[in-house]
Amino acid sequence: MMMALGMFVFSLPTLAYQELQRKTDWKHPSTSRVGARNARQFTGKGDDTITLSGWIAPELTGSVYSLDALRLMGDTGKSWILIAGTGRILGSYVITGMTEGRTVLAQDGDAGKIEFSITLERTDESVLGLLNTLGDLGSIKNMLSLEGISNTASNAINTGVSTFNNVAGSVGSLF
Repeated sequence: MMMALGMFVFSLPTLAYQELQRKTDWKHPSTSRVGARNARQFTGKGDDTITLSGWIAPELTGSVYSLDALRLMGDTGKSWILIAGTGRILGSYVITGMTEGRTVLAQDGDAGKIEFSITLERTDESVLGLLNTLGDLGSIKNMLSLEGISNTASNAINTGVSTFNNVAGSVGSLF
C-alpha cells in the first residue's frame, strides 16, 4: 500500500502513482506604506494541495476501474482521510481535479497506457469527525468495489442499448 484516500488504496493492482507533489501556502496579506516596504500580517494557513501523477498499463498493472472509483468519490464532494503507507495521517482532503490521457491505442480504442493526475485539496474537517462518519462503510465499499463499478457501467450500457432500440424501432416504423 502506497497511500489510502478514504477506502481507496493506492497500490500496484489499483493505481500506483509515480510522483507526489505537495504545495502548502500560508496567508500573509500586505498593506502599502509610504516610503517603506509593504507591511505583512500572518492571517493563517492557506491551501494545502497534493498532486499524484503517474501512469498505468491495464494489461500489466493498474486498473481503469480505479480511475472510475476516484471519479465516483470526487462526485460525492466529500472529504476523505488521506493516510500514507507508513501510517502517517496527512489530514482530510477533497478530490478537486483529475486528468487522464490515453495512448498506445488498440483497434477497439482501448488504451495500452493511461497517464493520470489527481489533485487533492486539504479541508479543515476533523479527522476524528470523519472517522465517526464512516459508519456507512457498506455503501462506500460497494461503490468502490469492482462489482459496484461494473454494475454501474452495466446499467449505463443497458440504458443506452434500450434507448437505441427504442429510437431504432421508432425510425423503422416511419418507413
